[in-house]
Amino acid sequence: METRVAVMSIIVENPDSTEALNALLHDYGRYIVGRMGIPYREKKINIISIAIDAPQDIIAALSGKVGKLPGISVKTAYSSVITNNE
Repeated sequence: METRVAVMSIIVENPDSTEALNALLHDYGRYIVGRMGIPYREKKINIISIAIDAPQDIIAALSGKVGKLPGISVKTAYSSVITNNE
């Protein structure tokens, strides 16, 4: 199985979607290398960065599910680092 390293940048503008977001991140937790959350109180948003090492289809699935949550934006940047874990 080939995995890639990627970083997801998530902006949460709707706090009502936080519970669903955390549930998704928990479901994909085995692939998450690290997570950093920054509350930007003056703008009433939260900024979250997720470092992930997973097969590309898993990364795309998580990004797609996060992006469908109301009031949440996500962008994913992929590294060129590909590891074969067989």
